[in-house]
Amino acid sequence: MKPLTRPARLTPGARVAVVAPSGPVPEERLQAGLDLLRGWDLDPVVAPHVLDRHADFGYLAGTDADRAADLQAAWCDPDVAAVFCARGGYGAQRMADLLDWDAMTAAGPKVFLGFSDITALHEAFAVRAGLVTLHGPMVAAVGFLKNARAQEHLRATLFEPETVRMITANPGAAALVPGRASGVLLGGCLSLLAADLGTPYARPGARDGLLCLEDVGEETYRLDRYLTQLLRAGWLDGVAGILLGSWADCSPYPEVRALLADRLGGLGVPVVEEFGFGHGEDALTIPFGARAELDALAGTLTLEKPALA
Repeated sequence: MKPLTRPARLTPGARVAVVAPSGPVPEERLQAGLDLLRGWDLDPVVAPHVLDRHADFGYLAGTDADRAADLQAAWCDPDVAAVFCARGGYGAQRMADLLDWDAMTAAGPKVFLGFSDITALHEAFAVRAGLVTLHGPMVAAVGFLKNARAQEHLRATLFEPETVRMITANPGAAALVPGRASGVLLGGCLSLLAADLGTPYARPGARDGLLCLEDVGEETYRLDRYLTQLLRAGWLDGVAGILLGSWADCSPYPEVRALLADRLGGLGVPVVEEFGFGHGEDALTIPFGARAELDALAGTLTLEKPALA
């Protein structure tokens, strides 16, 4: 697995487009997020269908075609330096096939930001466009709006990426399996990675990668199912190391922790738990597609190069 192309860092005054590839967006949270971006001297523009809600399926932010059109138009706009997702939820997989990936690749590298359901698009941008993308807080996400540490880590990654070459885990991180490993960062929401198996937008496996895993609202048996599916499919063969993030609103953590140790501890690679990315309020920003070294015992992730060029 080779490092991917890094988009350029943002500069004051940069125009960023906000899109909703998945679930419907609460307007008041969106406005609060836009105000925060303006405070960073960015120029946020909202895609036409961000506040839509699907007529039949209320868990979708508008139709698949409209959500895809918003993302593609934003990405192909030469005046837009970055595309930020407003929130996750569900729906990114439904619209991934409607995007013109050749046109988007030709539009050149840009910053792409999101997490949760956006995992499906992180994989697609890696496979179809060969781009580093940012797994981090979204514009209308509660954690982004309320947590200063999450805000500052994202801001530094966007504007001053050389200052965050070393990403230190949140307090509470610990090595499930100690050791050091190097590889290309990838991953995201566990359930989405399992659901993406066999699609043309997913990597064939995590070989030689540093795999980041987290999820939300899942019972232990379902997490077991996802991990077992990845193991049985051979998707975890040759993985270099594993970083575990938040498991918000899942089963009690001691039970989840036992499962993670059971399913991942036998791989013979370093594994660090509670690193601090994902659905937690103080979520760190992780550059997928960048090469890094993990020290599981120290709880550090050192990037070979800054996340953005």
